[in-house]
Amino acid sequence: MIIGLTGRNGSGKGEAVRFLQYKSFYPYSLSDVIREEVRVRGMEITRERLIEVGTELRSQGGTSVLAERVLKKIEPDKNYVIDSFRHPDEVKAFRLRPDFRLLRVDATAEVRFQRVRDRGRERDATTVEEFLELESREEAAVDWHGQQLIAVEEIADFTISNNGSLGQLQDQISDLLKRLIRQVERPDWDEYFMKLAQVASLRSNCVKRKVAAVIVRDKRVISTGYNGTPRGTRNCYEGGCPRCNDLADSGTRLDECLCSHGEENAIIQAAYHGVSVKDGVLYTTFAPCLTCTKMIINAGLVEVVYNQDYPLNETSFNLLKESGVKFRQLEVG
Repeated sequence: MIIGLTGRNGSGKGEAVRFLQYKSFYPYSLSDVIREEVRVRGMEITRERLIEVGTELRSQGGTSVLAERVLKKIEPDKNYVIDSFRHPDEVKAFRLRPDFRLLRVDATAEVRFQRVRDRGRERDATTVEEFLELESREEAAVDWHGQQLIAVEEIADFTISNNGSLGQLQDQISDLLKRLIRQVERPDWDEYFMKLAQVASLRSNCVKRKVAAVIVRDKRVISTGYNGTPRGTRNCYEGGCPRCNDLADSGTRLDECLCSHGEENAIIQAAYHGVSVKDGVLYTTFAPCLTCTKMIINAGLVEVVYNQDYPLNETSFNLLKESGVKFRQLEVG
């Protein structure tokens, strides 16, 4: 899961990040993108400078530029805590991820000011008036490329009140994590197997189109195959297939193509290793051609699940239907 954090100065976001790190969350901060830019420019890092450069970056690269840079570092197999959301478009960029939730950490102005005073940084506000004046500039900048804290707070999924002790804050975060764990989504079997086929397609050596298939029985992959030239011959991308390397028009010069299809290879690989595919389900990134369709039927496969349509698949579908082999489309991005 990805937990985003927003909140005012002194609200306790830093403590929330540290606690989530102990719970195996990897930390990133949108502000670090700005800090790095300030360092590159050889400027002193101050709160005012960060606000100024952050506004400039959003003006030049779009209001979600900080989020987009951090999103490039996100890996699908880890939990993350992302600090310093200060613009609603940053949140919008992260909401493209279904596992993202925005948490607002809140506290009264008096409590936050006292925390700022206690940490004793040289450039922090020394009076409540100065503290609130600086904060008002961050709430809703006139320039839309500036910080829009109020707008971000309004779209938070959860809010934690942090006016008490550190232990109370941690308890609230723990309770929230227990709730979020129950909401974690994982791919169903169909999506899982189609995703495996898509990964397998990356091994294809065909220069025209990368296609792959996996054969499944009892929710277990028993064979995989991707398109390319036959075993022991030159790879397609090395010039092995004249049709593909001439970039022939779709549907033409098929008699010159030396590449085996992904479905074909999945069935052949099973035979090569002595594995029966009878009663199996074939997941393929493209609907099968007529030749592969005949192999699917004769191999005893009972269902075909495909991601994208093949341009010439009407005859294939009619044959599958006549033979009693089920087929359906499952579009997975």
